[in-house]
Amino acid sequence: MTYTLNVAGLTRELTLCPVDETLDIAAFIMFSDVELTVACTAELLKKCGEFDVILTAETKGIPLAYEAARQSGKNYVVARKSVKVYMTDPISVKVNSITTAHEQTLYLSQEDIALLKGKRVLILDDVISTGESLTAIEKLAETAGAKVAAKAAVLAEGDAADRDDIIFLEKLPVFPK
Repeated sequence: MTYTLNVAGLTRELTLCPVDETLDIAAFIMFSDVELTVACTAELLKKCGEFDVILTAETKGIPLAYEAARQSGKNYVVARKSVKVYMTDPISVKVNSITTAHEQTLYLSQEDIALLKGKRVLILDDVISTGESLTAIEKLAETAGAKVAAKAAVLAEGDAADRDDIIFLEKLPVFPK
C-alpha cells in the first residue's frame, strides 16, 4: 500500500510501513531524490525568514540541510548519533523517535558549538512527527548558546500539523490500523 504525496509541485508514492500493530506511517525518504530535495528546500527557505546557520540531526535531515546551505550560502551543522574520534568534548541529549526502535543520543562537538554560539539557527528536518527529535535538537542549540530562529520540515506528520511553532510544506497523515 502507498500514499500519494504532493509537495513542492512534485508527486511521490510513499510506501506505508508498520510502526506497531496499531499504526502505519508513510515512508518519506529524500535520499537519492535530488529533484525532490532541491524543490522542497527552495519552498521551505521562502518561509523560514532570517537565520545564520542551519542545524539538523543525523541522518535523514542531512540532504535537506546541505541543499539549504547550498541555496542560502549559510553553513550547516549536523547533530551526530555517535561520538566520532574527531569530536572535542561533545555535549549530548537523549531522544526517542517514532521511526527508531530505541532511545538515541545526539551529540555536538565543541567545534560545532563554536559555529552555533550566538547565532540565529534554522532547525531543519525531513519530517516532524512526535516532536521528540525536534525537542532534542532545540536543547542542543540552546546548550550551544544559539537562538532558534525557526523550526522547519518538509512534512508535519499526524498531530504535528496542528502545531503553530513549526514551518512545513505539507501535512502527512498517519494510518491507524
